[in-house]
Amino acid sequence: MDISEIKVFLVDEPKLKAFVSIVFDRCFMVNDIKIIRGREGLFVSMPSRRKKNGDFKDVAHPLNNETRSWMEQAILAAYRETVSRERGEMRPEDEATRPLPPPGADGLDGQGQESDEAPVGDGTLEEVHRRHLTDSFWNVR
Repeated sequence: MDISEIKVFLVDEPKLKAFVSIVFDRCFMVNDIKIIRGREGLFVSMPSRRKKNGDFKDVAHPLNNETRSWMEQAILAAYRETVSRERGEMRPEDEATRPLPPPGADGLDGQGQESDEAPVGDGTLEEVHRRHLTDSFWNVR
C-alpha cells in the first residue's frame, strides 16, 4: 500500500492545527484526520464519531503500530511542508512531491515537536472544514 496524496487544511485554533485527507493507492481516501497540539507536541487523530454515551470511536484507523507510525510520519511531514509554504519559507522547487517512506522506514520520531503555531490564510474553522470537504483537488481523475 502506498500513500498517493496528502492534503492539509490548516486551522487557526489553539489545539486543532489542521484537517488532513489522505489517499491510498490512488483509490481509497480517508477524510477528517486531525493534527492536534497536545502537551508533548503534535499528534495525529484518526476520524471518529461520538457514541451515544459521549465517548469517541475511530471510524478508520491503522491496525498495527508499524502502519500507524508510517502514516503519522507522512502526515506530519506534509503538515510541516504546508506550514513552511504558508510562511513563505519553501521555494517552489522544494514543493515537488517526494516519495513517502514505506512502513517501518526511519523518519520522524512521531512526537511532532513543532514549536510555532500554524497560520491560516483565510478563515474560520467552519470555512476550513467546508474547503476540506469540497476541494476540487479530490475530484476523481
